[in-house]
Amino acid sequence: MLSKRDYEKQIAASRDKRMKWWRNARFGMFVHYGLHSVVGRHEWLQALEHVPVKEYEKLAKQFKPKPDAPREWAKLAKKAGMKYMVLTTRHHEGFSLWNSKANPYNSYNLCGQRDLVQEFVDACREFNLKIGFYSSLMDWHHPDGWECANNRDARIRFNDYIEAINTELLTQYGKIDILWYDVAQPLRSWEAWNSVEMNQRLRKLQPDIIINNRCWLDEDFGTPEEKIKVENRDWEACMTFNGISWGYLDSEQALPYSYSPQQILMMLRECTEGGGNLLLNIGAMPDGSVPPEAIEPLTTVGKWLKKNGKAVYGKQDRINGWHTGATKMSRQGNKVYAWVQIWPQGGKTCFAGWEAKLKSAKIFATGEKIEFTQKDTRILLTGLPSESPDPIANLTLLELEFYSKDPKNNLLGNNPQFKGNSLWS
Repeated sequence: MLSKRDYEKQIAASRDKRMKWWRNARFGMFVHYGLHSVVGRHEWLQALEHVPVKEYEKLAKQFKPKPDAPREWAKLAKKAGMKYMVLTTRHHEGFSLWNSKANPYNSYNLCGQRDLVQEFVDACREFNLKIGFYSSLMDWHHPDGWECANNRDARIRFNDYIEAINTELLTQYGKIDILWYDVAQPLRSWEAWNSVEMNQRLRKLQPDIIINNRCWLDEDFGTPEEKIKVENRDWEACMTFNGISWGYLDSEQALPYSYSPQQILMMLRECTEGGGNLLLNIGAMPDGSVPPEAIEPLTTVGKWLKKNGKAVYGKQDRINGWHTGATKMSRQGNKVYAWVQIWPQGGKTCFAGWEAKLKSAKIFATGEKIEFTQKDTRILLTGLPSESPDPIANLTLLELEFYSKDPKNNLLGNNPQFKGNSLWS
């Protein structure tokens, strides 16, 4: 086994090759599904409500996923323009969604021989989506799940159990693209989890796999949760669909908090601007159906991306908060994309702070050219339509092409009139 230092050097050497598809993908679907879905209050309800293990186990009798439920998720993910999916194969409740020998507490043994992980994998492959397995390190069902923090023998047993279930996941379903750990509790270090040794063995099973940072190691990418936080590495913002719960909530309760298509697209833009990905969650209903409040927004997002996806997918440049009022920016080389949420009145708008000379401007989706003048740091666009040209999400993408390969936008700081201005300090 390699030391931590040598292991990290080894995975760093192959990271660019392994991460290439992920860096181009930008947008993925997270799916939380398990026994907690039956109750529909919160995926942490077993812990938050102090439900005894034996009482919680009874939920398995009510867990009845409809046929082809994972196919419904994958079909919607494809429509939404997502490129990969991550499924909670086993959440903190300890209930595995596959035919596990290491964990008899599973959907195959207790729910009519349903291997939902196999169904998920088949659906992802049908719709050409990359495959991610979420695997909780915390386990409220396993007898050593908490004792491992205080008892050496319990820790050894629990470490062996965690590695055994992940070994099953990475050997029973063909090529898997992502291993997405969560909640490395109650053990508080990579040494206690044997993360270096475990991950080396798991990577031998899946040499191209990418792993997130939730096993007390940095691994391949960071995972800011419920916030978009730019990191100086590969990163992915994982977001709920309603800001309340990862698991299913009764639709009438969740609906007022659900994201609109424009909100989702602007989250995606913010991730793109910062060089990261967006992993947007749905909490599947008790029978595995997609919550109704997610269907229309995600379908609309997919329609918009079909016309404007060039500003999202593939290599994008990291920029730092470029904007003009309500208009935010993203960039690919000498092309800057202005995401116009509030369409300007009077047929004109102004973008300021530009050092580089503008070559052309157009409405990206239609290719319609826009007249412009440029003086000093100001670009004035004129002859704009009276209403937003985007009928899909009321979010128009303008493409500004500059002569410079690296157009800079310094907002107030580039204008002599504002020299010494303290607004940004």
